[in-house]
Order: sequence, then C-alpha cells, then structure tokens
Amino acid sequence: MHYARWDADTVHDDVHADAVDHLGTDGGVLIEDETGFVKKGRASAGVQRQCTGTAGRIENSPVGAFLAYATSRVRALFDRRLYLPGRSWCADLERRQAAGIPETVQFATKPRLPWDMIAAALDAGVQAPWVTGDEAYAQDPQLRADL
Repeated sequence: MHYARWDADTVHDDVHADAVDHLGTDGGVLIEDETGFVKKGRASAGVQRQCTGTAGRIENSPVGAFLAYATSRVRALFDRRLYLPGRSWCADLERRQAAGIPETVQFATKPRLPWDMIAAALDAGVQAPWVTGDEAYAQDPQLRADL
C-alpha cells in the first residue's frame, strides 16, 4: 500500500488558480452551502451537537461551508472552510492542539465563512455577477449588505 502526503492549502491554491485560468467567466455563479458530517465522539475537529441538514436534526457533527463556481460550461468546488464553534472549540486550546487546529484559525460565524470565501474568489480574479446559497445565509443581513 502506498501513501501520499499532500497539503490541503496548496491544493486549494491550485484549484483557485485553475478555476480562474480555465473555467471561463461567461456569467459565472458562486454557490455557497454548508453540510454536516455526522460523527460519534468529540475528537474530530469542530464536532459538537448542532443542527445539520445532512441528518435533518441536531446531531453530533462538524459543519463545513463550501463555495462552488459554475458557468454554462463547467462546475467546480472552489473553496471550503470548517465552522469552528466558539466555546467548545475556539476557547479550548488543548482540544484545538489535539485536533491539529492552528492558533491562527479564529472563530467566525457561519455567515462569515462564505463571505471570506467569496471575497477570496473575487480577489483571485473570479468574475461572478451572481452569488446564490440557501436561506441560512440569505437571512443574514450583514452578508446581504456585503454582497
């Protein structure tokens, strides 16, 4: 069996560059959404009892926010962020260390995560006159104002 080591941030940067260079800009749309990953235990980064659409109820799960980019020709997953709950994770340095979460990662509200990804996409040169997502984000007045 062979194992490969890779750096998720380097892959992320490569995907950004390829998307900007090759996916086109013909009325592209940025699509943000989140999903939960139902887990047992408390060691997985970001896991806590929280509402997740994956299960349709409150479950023990981490939640990830994702940004996709779509044009009339192609679609690509463009970015991702882990929602790191404030009290149960951000304030617990020992738990963060055990899960390998760098000190540079700070608490951000769920609506802040897609805004950071959208801003990064626009800064990278993505031309997207439209942004869409589910109601969990659309109800946030600050995100709407920023957009």
